[in-house]
Amino acid sequence: MSKQKVLPVVAGEACCTPLVQEPLSADATVELARMFKAMGDPVRLRLLSLVASHAGGEACVCDISESFDLSQPTISHHLKVLRQAGLLDCERRGTWVYYWVIPAALQHLSSILSSADPTADTLVTA
Repeated sequence: MSKQKVLPVVAGEACCTPLVQEPLSADATVELARMFKAMGDPVRLRLLSLVASHAGGEACVCDISESFDLSQPTISHHLKVLRQAGLLDCERRGTWVYYWVIPAALQHLSSILSSADPTADTLVTA
């Protein structure tokens, strides 16, 4: 048995300010979890980056597929997951489908992430 001294808990002011102003609502957490889950796959994260950085703001699935060592149906599946998460939208033009990033979705993610620590300007890795 340990003979450590237990210190009393003193009520008072918080030692630091909260990281966010208010907690997320239940609906917001479901929406954000879906977006983060979609971006949790390295292929999908890279796809999102390729579409976002493509000239003209939109990319044909035929152009994107060339950047991966994956089949075109697999690429289309990953794009579908990103679309269902609300990160991409698309339009069929003839035989090809063109994708573009939904700016409001990225702005929403950015605002959530930046509200956690507005002074953080570097990525911390373990």
